[in-house]
Amino acid sequence: MTVADIIKRAMLAGLGAQEKSREFVDELVKAGELSKSDGATLVKEWASRAEESTKDIDLKIKDAIGGAFGKLNIPTREDLEKLEKKVQGLSARLSKVEGGAGKGGA
Repeated sequence: MTVADIIKRAMLAGLGAQEKSREFVDELVKAGELSKSDGATLVKEWASRAEESTKDIDLKIKDAIGGAFGKLNIPTREDLEKLEKKVQGLSARLSKVEGGAGKGGA
């Protein structure tokens, strides 16, 4: 199972929990235990907390993955881009040197 699969399952579980909480609030409203406005407020509050939790989990996962990549010494996209720029620069310099040597030697 990939990290993306784990994240996707966690998000779906969170959505399922939100739906269950809405159903629970709807039942309380129908039973007269909770007013519609209080129910709507409660659902909004729970949804907001769930969103904050999802963002927090996302950040923690990104930090964990970044830390794991660092420990495994796996280059980042930024590292590869820097290396690509260096190679391009060296290729350009080599082309100039080869072009100058060819003209002088002929």
